[in-house]
Amino acid sequence: MYSIISENEDSYFCAVKGSLSSPAVYKPKNTSVSVSPSGEIVEDSSVTLTCSSDANPPVQSYTWWYKKNGGGYQSMTGPQHVFSQIQSPDTGEYYCEAQNEMGTDRSRTINMDVKYDPKNTSVSVSPSGEIVEGSSVTLTCSSDANPPVEKYTWYKKNGASLTASEKTYNFMTISSEDSGEYYCEAENKYGRLNSSSVSVDVQYDPKNTSVSVSPSGEIVEGSSVTLTCSSDANPPVDKYTWYFQNKTFLNGFGQIYNISNFQSKDNGHYHCEAWNGRGSRNSTALMIILPGKQTVLTAAVGIIVVLLVLILCFSGLMWFRKKASKSISDTRDTSENVQGDSSPVYDNISGMTMTSTAAQTAATVDQDDVHYASVHFSRFKNQEVPLYSTVQLHQPQKQDQDVQYAAVKFNLPSSATQPTVEQAAEEDSSVLYSTVNKPRTKKT
Repeated sequence: MYSIISENEDSYFCAVKGSLSSPAVYKPKNTSVSVSPSGEIVEDSSVTLTCSSDANPPVQSYTWWYKKNGGGYQSMTGPQHVFSQIQSPDTGEYYCEAQNEMGTDRSRTINMDVKYDPKNTSVSVSPSGEIVEGSSVTLTCSSDANPPVEKYTWYKKNGASLTASEKTYNFMTISSEDSGEYYCEAENKYGRLNSSSVSVDVQYDPKNTSVSVSPSGEIVEGSSVTLTCSSDANPPVDKYTWYFQNKTFLNGFGQIYNISNFQSKDNGHYHCEAWNGRGSRNSTALMIILPGKQTVLTAAVGIIVVLLVLILCFSGLMWFRKKASKSISDTRDTSENVQGDSSPVYDNISGMTMTSTAAQTAATVDQDDVHYASVHFSRFKNQEVPLYSTVQLHQPQKQDQDVQYAAVKFNLPSSATQPTVEQAAEEDSSVLYSTVNKPRTKKT
């Protein structure tokens, strides 16, 4: 008699009264994959994948299926899959299948995420073509890392680090000084890696154009003189043009211009113009003259300066003399006014022409203590130019001072002794008569 004790889909267990039957058989079940060590999988570490399953009869074969980095599935056999030094390319999906004679069972899929420090770090430049001064340029740092890069650092070769920690470094208006080699450093929690350097070549038109002369010392007439044009440009200058007195030389092309026999006609201003594919720039003018010509020019300038100084001095002297003459005239008028009624002195100077009958005499008239001085100039008939005399009065002292006066009196000759016109002409061509009386002392 048979009785069923238990039943499932894979086997039946029954008991025969009085006897025991063999265990039931079934295909693999509860198939799974385990990873050792557990936790994060870091590149270059050892990792073991193990496939296990419950089956009766036991599992006869294990097959591993995996696909890496989005590729197609591949297979390998064995209960374990061992990575002695796992690498980032081993990142992917893994599962296993267990099989016996009763059937096959598949495990769930696991994702192998291999962590690693930055690698393949590089810098790209945008725009990728020619970089022109004044344009906008962007540098981008790229790196393969897991987890992703957390920090970027930018460097200019042979220089300090730049103040930037982003994935991109921007030049809003790039200049010639920004030319050079650049690289970046990418960093995450597992490490850091520098990129290779990239060249930033900024192109610009000529600048700092100048002319130098050789020999640099004194230039001797007839000697050879060499002019050299220098300019900072990128790309380099491909054409030079020379100018003399702002006129183009017929053969003035090339960085160097040579004057084999320097003469005075070569004196003047020289400058050059530098050209490249981006533009042109003129140098400042360079003056070259022979020392002898320069000496003559300097002497001429010196003479002109001296003449101007002399003219100014002469003008100043004439002005001062005019000023002094006016001052003397004013002083004379003041002196006459200051004396007033106390003892005014009047000068009467007249040139008298001798008549045929007799010479005129000077007369003194006393009136209210006023004294006159008369100066008479006589001349004979043949004299054509009259003589004049200027008498400058002594300025009066202040009234409260004790002033002493000296009197000199010139008496006129009497009528008995007065010479005739002919005798006067023979003795002297000019007779001076003067009467000066001392003023009375002021009573106190």
